[in-house]
Amino acid sequence: MFKEKTNSTEEKSELNLMAENYMEEARQYHERYLIKGSRHDLDNAVDSYIDAIKFNPNIAEAYYRLATLLWDKGEINLASAIEQCKSAIQLNPSNANARIYAAFFLELAKKYDEAEAEFKKAIKLNPLKSARSRFSLASMYIEKMHDTNINIKDFSGSLYYMLSGGLSIAFDYPSVKMLCKNISKNLSLLFYDTLGNILEKTKNYSMAVKAYDYAANTTGRDEIYYRKIGDINVKNEEILNAKNSYLKALEANPNDKELLLKVATLTQVYYEDDLDTPIDCYTKLLQIGEDNANIYYELGHLYLKKEDFINSINAFNLALEKDCENPFYHNAIAYALIRAEQYEEACEHYKFAIDKNPNPEWTAIVCQAIASLYYKVFDDVDTALDFLKTAIMLDEKNDEVYIELGDIYMDCDDLDSSIKAYCQAIKLNPKNAPAYNKCAMALWRKDFIEEAIIAYHKAININPDYYSAYNNLGVIYLDGIRNLKEAKKLFETAISLKPDYVMAHFNLGRVYEESGKNIEAAKSYQKALELNEIEPEIESEEIKSKLFGLFEV
Repeated sequence: MFKEKTNSTEEKSELNLMAENYMEEARQYHERYLIKGSRHDLDNAVDSYIDAIKFNPNIAEAYYRLATLLWDKGEINLASAIEQCKSAIQLNPSNANARIYAAFFLELAKKYDEAEAEFKKAIKLNPLKSARSRFSLASMYIEKMHDTNINIKDFSGSLYYMLSGGLSIAFDYPSVKMLCKNISKNLSLLFYDTLGNILEKTKNYSMAVKAYDYAANTTGRDEIYYRKIGDINVKNEEILNAKNSYLKALEANPNDKELLLKVATLTQVYYEDDLDTPIDCYTKLLQIGEDNANIYYELGHLYLKKEDFINSINAFNLALEKDCENPFYHNAIAYALIRAEQYEEACEHYKFAIDKNPNPEWTAIVCQAIASLYYKVFDDVDTALDFLKTAIMLDEKNDEVYIELGDIYMDCDDLDSSIKAYCQAIKLNPKNAPAYNKCAMALWRKDFIEEAIIAYHKAININPDYYSAYNNLGVIYLDGIRNLKEAKKLFETAISLKPDYVMAHFNLGRVYEESGKNIEAAKSYQKALELNEIEPEIESEEIKSKLFGLFEV
């Protein structure tokens, strides 16, 4: 029994010795890396610290030093670095360095109160040799004032710890050199920040941009000053310059959550065709721990625009996992599912959104969407009409709902109900050109020719570029009142507005045919046939029949 214990002790001692050897090796690589900046030394230092922890997981120093190196390599985020330092503190609560490093990362994370507490604990652990802690705390107060607002408490604190650090410098001189540089840098940051703020407040934006640009080059804090330049550019509506400035800031600090959101938002608002940049930004936010429903929601819409329906649906599902009761998320995924032709599941999400009814006007639009789905996909007229009537109850001023109602009635040959619905849409919105156009179609089918002509003219007066209204009105003049001259003029106008308009070319061919101009008719029919192959509007056989019929004996 005694012998087994001795062997165990000897084995433990040997492991500790191996760990210490790796620690010494790591310190040497670490020091060389700090002096020369060699990537090779950085990698070796990381490997040696990891090996030391493998042989002895209780060496506090290894954890906080490894955290700084992994942070430099960009392999861990601030949260992980802080956790590493807290592990070191748990292993050795009296290790002042562990608390200094923890405070350093807390400061970077803008958790100034927690950083202040750790710096003060480090000072208390070793008051005589606390110059580094005091100067670090003084530097933190300056950084805090730079990020927030200057106040008496923080200003006094920075002065006190700078002076008291100077008094204790005799006991801790070697470790203070670098801290003095940091304090000098923070003071210069405060100077440039104050100068830039003054220039901004006096609206001297061009000088402010120059000051911030000079500050970025002088201090190396690109993430701070290019962000400020970007903000000024946004204010002055210089969007391209703003985007480039934010991207420069992101190069300096790729994990800055606020910058990632700025770039994503700016790109979505002003560069709608650039889908990859905001997708990359939101993906990066998820990778660094900003895991929230709204990011997945934004990603879902971006993938939807790219017609990447699988990723879009996955993103919306992840948003729903975070907030399963959100009706807007259910509405979004329903639309994505429709694009992916998963109609049954889309209906369920639409119904959930309608049941939640966060806003009557919004819910009315959702009712309109599901009504269209039931009518066009499931051929269920009654259910579609029920949802449209529900939409009207929710928002009786929605003219678009009445138009869709009129469309269904017209498809079902209930022309009276169709005209009534279109007229209601016109009553709600007298400037709704499509409502006049559709009402005219229903009136034409009812043989109310004069009323149909008036309605078409109304649509054209509201929207002089309404090419289909010109075409439809031309059909009345051609087939209804046999005014070939006026019909020809209307079809030609429709073609001038939309050169690839198949029906207008086809109808112009009919005018030429009725006028006995077979060559011109053939040209129009041939043009209609060619365009119809690209984007079909009517049966090609119908065009061919008219074309070949011109030359039959």
